[in-house]
Amino acid sequence: MKTIAANSLPQLEFYRYLIGAVGPRPIAFASTISEEGHVNLSPFSFFNVIGSNPPMLMLSPNLNRNGHKKHTLLNLEETGEVVINIVNHDMVEQMSLSSAEFDRHVNEFQKAGFTEVASVQVRPPRVAEAPAAFECVVRQIIPTGSDPGAGTLVLVEVVVGHFRDDIFTDKGLIDPHKIDLVGRMGADWYVRANGEALFEVARPKAGIGYDALPAALRDSRILTGNDLGKLASVDALPTPDEVRSYGETQALRELGDEARTGCQYLPDVMHHRAHQLLAQQNVREAWLSLLLVTGK
Repeated sequence: MKTIAANSLPQLEFYRYLIGAVGPRPIAFASTISEEGHVNLSPFSFFNVIGSNPPMLMLSPNLNRNGHKKHTLLNLEETGEVVINIVNHDMVEQMSLSSAEFDRHVNEFQKAGFTEVASVQVRPPRVAEAPAAFECVVRQIIPTGSDPGAGTLVLVEVVVGHFRDDIFTDKGLIDPHKIDLVGRMGADWYVRANGEALFEVARPKAGIGYDALPAALRDSRILTGNDLGKLASVDALPTPDEVRSYGETQALRELGDEARTGCQYLPDVMHHRAHQLLAQQNVREAWLSLLLVTGK
């Protein structure tokens, strides 16, 4: 384990560790407008949702390498309005282009080829190509330092949301496959939240807890931490009668015979079986398999 005090390195060097380890980070593609009416469009990956009543977002434009405020922050201070456009895979290269350091009054919508759409309640336009966009008003601006790289915490309240029709499921929820989001990693890396990168984790229940798992499971060389988390989420274990009946099924008798004739350690065989069942979200049958060789 590499242990580094944050103040023992130059700011930029520790920053690289920070953004390499904390991710993927959502991207706020922020459109703002100056007091004079000049539009700016710029992405920020120090960004997230921080509340729902009222709906609140946070973004943090760092001071640039010269310690100067970025154009987005200047506009936020002047007009107090912003549209947070959400970035998906179809627009990521154009979004990256807009992050180049253009002069303040250059319109990045034009430089990056995006389409301006008039907002409903705020002055900055939104990005037509974005799958979702949030019109926001600034509620608080909190500087965190004055040196290059220091952040400015900007808290904004959402007043209007826009969502493209084709990103919804039949139940009216946003489909992660259809919205096809991207996140920011370290250096030049991004991640696409689609395909095999997406997986579901059931909402947690109090369950029996990790501490109630038999030691033979906690110390298993085969079961992973994710496996144990699923096992610990059940409300109650199968009864001894259920375990006995399960062990008498044809498939389980054959599995036991194969372990004996093949000189395999039966608990390891059952741990492998449980691992496969848990990958299929079949937690109950995994428990039945484990209790045949574990006991409780």
